[in-house]
Amino acid sequence: MDHPRSKYWKLFISTFQLSACTFGGGFVIIPLMRKKFVDELHWIEEQEMLDLTAIAQSSPGAIAVNASILVGYRVGGPLGALITVLGTVLPPLVIISLVSLCYTAVRDSVIVSMVMAGMLAGVGAVICDVVLNMLKGLTKQKRLLPLAVLVLSFAAVRFWDVNIIVIILVCGMIGAADTLLRMKKGGGEA
Repeated sequence: MDHPRSKYWKLFISTFQLSACTFGGGFVIIPLMRKKFVDELHWIEEQEMLDLTAIAQSSPGAIAVNASILVGYRVGGPLGALITVLGTVLPPLVIISLVSLCYTAVRDSVIVSMVMAGMLAGVGAVICDVVLNMLKGLTKQKRLLPLAVLVLSFAAVRFWDVNIIVIILVCGMIGAADTLLRMKKGGGEA
């Protein structure tokens, strides 16, 4: 068992490194967090990481920060949540502060534009990876409702321009109703 200080330090360093080397927002950091905390450190189970990701995505605020709060709290309690938030927020804060100092000098640079276009392609690939991993997790459950909600939510956003807040609220109600029904049928366990 890790010493508590060692675990907190590892939490901070892990989230700091992930945040410092991740470009493209919260959807990009999620698979990296999964790889670190599920595959490498074995602090969180795969299904639990999927659940934490779903909560982070449906909560207000930045997905990366929400996910780090949930992972940190799960691993190290309230202090773990605080440590992971600091580890997640510090790199972008420093990077954005430095970039803002020299932004006017590089904003029209062709090289910077090409680098950003390349990073955008990488971000798209990582977001596809997140979607495929979540889909794989849903298909392992062998339940039709989550897949139907996924497809209908996508269609509602993509084809019918339904407000995302409405979709989140409806999905939350569907998930709550499904959980309550399964608890009732299964004698109290979801």
